[in-house]
Amino acid sequence: MLVYSSGIDVSSSTLRFLARQLRAHHRAIGSRWRRLGAGRQALLALAHLRVGHTYAQLAAGFGVGTTTAYRYVTEAVDLLADLAPTLADAVRTASTKAFVLLDGTLLPIDRIAADRPFYSGKRKKHGMNVQVLADPFGRLLWASAALPGAVHDIRAAREHGIVDALAQADVTCWADKGYR
Repeated sequence: MLVYSSGIDVSSSTLRFLARQLRAHHRAIGSRWRRLGAGRQALLALAHLRVGHTYAQLAAGFGVGTTTAYRYVTEAVDLLADLAPTLADAVRTASTKAFVLLDGTLLPIDRIAADRPFYSGKRKKHGMNVQVLADPFGRLLWASAALPGAVHDIRAAREHGIVDALAQADVTCWADKGYR
C-alpha cells in the first residue's frame, strides 16, 4: 500500500482545540497509553470528518489498525457532540433573533437497496435526514441527530421537538414547503 501526505482545509486552532479536548478526556478516563497521541488522534478524526477518508485509509496512513482508527474517530466525534448546544440552548439564542431558518438536508451514505428506511424517494439515494436551525445570517444554531433518509422533514422536525420548542418560545421561523 502506498501512503502519501495530504492537506486538510481545517485551521490549526481547530486541531489544537480537539487535541485539548481529547487530552482532558484521556486524563478523565485514566487512559495511560495510546498508539497515537491526542494531537495525532485529532488529526486522524479531522481527516475522516473533513476529507472522508475510510477507516482503512486512515489506518494505513497513521500506522494503526482499522478498528483503532474507528475507535479514535468515534471517541472524537462523541466528544464534539457533547460540546454541541442542545435544542433548548438554540431556542434560547433564537429568541433574541428576528427569526430563524429551519431546513432539512440529506447526508448521503453508502447502503444497499435492502436498506429501505435510508432511501430518500425525493432525492433517489440513500442518506440520513438532519434538521438544521440557523440565524438570519445563516450561522448554525443547532443541528439534529440524524434520522433515516426516508423520514420527511416535517416528521423529523416533530420527532426532534423543534416545532413545539419554537412555538413555545414564540420564535418566528422560516422554512420551505416541506414543513407544511
